[in-house]
Amino acid sequence: MNIELDMHTHTLASGHAFSTLQEMAQAASDKGLKLLGITEHTPGIPGTCDLIYFRNLHVVPRQMYGIELMLGAEINILDKDGNIDADETLMKLLDLRIAGIHSLCYESGTREENTQGMIRVIRHPYIQIISHPGDGTAQLDFEPIVLASKEWGTLLEINNSSLKPTRNKVDARDNNLEILRLCKQYEVPVILGSDAHISFDIANYGYLYPLLLETEFPEALIVNRSVEVFRNHLKRI
Repeated sequence: MNIELDMHTHTLASGHAFSTLQEMAQAASDKGLKLLGITEHTPGIPGTCDLIYFRNLHVVPRQMYGIELMLGAEINILDKDGNIDADETLMKLLDLRIAGIHSLCYESGTREENTQGMIRVIRHPYIQIISHPGDGTAQLDFEPIVLASKEWGTLLEINNSSLKPTRNKVDARDNNLEILRLCKQYEVPVILGSDAHISFDIANYGYLYPLLLETEFPEALIVNRSVEVFRNHLKRI
């Protein structure tokens, strides 16, 4: 499968990643990508950058080493009610806005409550991608989430990092298989995400390909295959 983009990556600014922005851009160029998303964690994650980092993103060129950059944030979903740790003022400064649940800053509820909170985030006008919904951090019902993605145009990410054995995300494989089967059934596009925290992992989807094969997931529903396809699916304000 042709891959032209990776939209979920982190640099040193996130506090627990290991490459600079320029190293990430160079690596993406070396791998033949056309578009790279860099999405630093918002302040709910310990050690990440202060909000002033995002206010100063305007100084960074959006073309670098022959590729295009979209600079944004991975925003934290804070609780079962779908509250997030970024306001409209901040989100207007970003090229790209993804949101996900992280155990360090999530107040869980019941499966039904978590699901409804996730759907509220999917409906949020500024949120364009949901990061690693299948990693098992919160119990979720995936069918209503997939249907909400179809209705509102917010992409669901199939996350490579969640499937690494070292992450010990015991439910991630089964959850992502379920998401893929539902997205196939309802013809809902997905985005593959490396969640790279070092330049060598950019566009590394090695743990995802077996899942795509097992579900016979249509390439036509994978937006990474084309920048044009991704942009056509990207929810814009």
